[in-house]
Amino acid sequence: MKSVVKGWIPVAVVLLAAVSAWGGSAILNPDEITSIRKVMESYRNAWLANDVEGVLGSFTQDAVLMPHHGVEPVEGMKAIREFWFPGTAAKTTILKFVRSVDEVGGEGGFAHMRGHSEVAWRVEDKGTAEEWRTHGTYLAILKKQGNGKWLITHLIWDDVPNERVR
Repeated sequence: MKSVVKGWIPVAVVLLAAVSAWGGSAILNPDEITSIRKVMESYRNAWLANDVEGVLGSFTQDAVLMPHHGVEPVEGMKAIREFWFPGTAAKTTILKFVRSVDEVGGEGGFAHMRGHSEVAWRVEDKGTAEEWRTHGTYLAILKKQGNGKWLITHLIWDDVPNERVR
C-alpha cells in the first residue's frame, strides 16, 4: 500500500502544479469589469459621434470582426478600417446605438461581454438619403494590454436583416 501511495505523490504534485498554473490568474475584479464596460461604452459613443479613430482605437491591431449572415471574418486594423469606413463618397451617420450588457466575465488577461444591440443609421450619397435599422446579439472578446488597458480582440455579431426605414 505504501508503494501505491508513493507512486501517486509525483502524479499529485504534477496535477497540483498544472491546476495552479491554469487557475493562477484571478477572476476579473470589479475594477476590471468597470474598465471593460468603459471600453465598450467608449466604442459605442465613438460610433454615435462619428469618431472613426475612436471606434478603431477600441481594438487591437490584429483584431478580428466576425460579421452577421455568414460574411467572411475581417482580420486586422487595415481590413477593419476598409470594412467599416471605405473611401467612398457615401456618408454614413449612426443615429442610434443601444446596447445591453447581459454578461461580463473572464479570467486573467482575457474577458468577454455579450448582450443585445439596436442600431439605426443614415446613408447619404449624391443628394439622396436612406435610413436603416437592425437589432441582434453580440459577443466581444477583450484582452488586457501590457499597459493595463483593455482592448477588443474579436467582435462577433448577428442580427436580423437590415430594415429600410426611409
